Amino acid sequence: MWRVLSFVLMIGMMTCGIADLARAQTPQPAPKAAPKPAPPAAHPTAKTAAKPESKPAAAPAAVAGGAEPTLIGQFGTWGAYSATPNGKKVCFALAKPSSSKTNPPNRPRDPAYAFVSTRPAEKVNNEVSVMIGYALKPGSESTAEVGGAAFAMYTQGDGLWIKNAAEEERMVEAMRKSADLVVKGVSAKGTETTDTFSLKGLAQALDKIAQDCKR
Repeated sequence: MWRVLSFVLMIGMMTCGIADLARAQTPQPAPKAAPKPAPPAAHPTAKTAAKPESKPAAAPAAVAGGAEPTLIGQFGTWGAYSATPNGKKVCFALAKPSSSKTNPPNRPRDPAYAFVSTRPAEKVNNEVSVMIGYALKPGSESTAEVGGAAFAMYTQGDGLWIKNAAEEERMVEAMRKSADLVVKGVSAKGTETTDTFSLKGLAQALDKIAQDCKR
C-alpha cells in the first residue's frame, strides 16, 4: 500500500509537459540550466513507475512538493538526474528509445522512456523500469532482452518492471556491458511494440547517480 501511495505522490509532483523531455534527452553540449524531469515514482508492488515531465531549460518550472530534479550529467543517450522529493534523495538514469516499431505499423503512442533508479531512503538500488507510452493489455507480460537474455516484465498501466526482482542485479550488469535493451509489449488494443534503447553511456550514468546519491 505504501508503494501505491508513493506512486500517487510522485505522479502528483509532475507539473510540466512530457514532449519537452524528448528534446531535453537529445545529446547536446552541457546546458546552461538543467532540464527538470520529475523523479520516478514507486512501483505499485515492488518496482519503480516512471513518468518524467519537464520544461525547457530556458523556462524551468519548480516541481510541486519542492523537488526540482536536476541533470547532473549526460552520458551518451542517458541522462543522470537527482531530486529530493519530501527531503528524500532520488537519483535516476533516463533514456528514450533509439528506435520504436509497432505492429500494425505506425500506430500512435506517447513517447517511451527507460529508467534505472536509486532511492536510498527506501534501500532501493538500480531499479529498472520502463514507461511504455500506451496502456498495456491488462494481465499481459512484456519482455526485456539484453545481453542475450530475456527478462519477464510485470505490467501495470503504462509501466513495466522486472517480474523477478532477484534477477534485477543480473539485468543491470548485462545492461552495463551490452549495446542495446529491447523491450516488447502489447497494448490494450492489441498493438505489438518493440522499443530499442541504446545503452551507450548507461554505465557512466549509473556510476554518476551512485556517487551523487551517497551524498
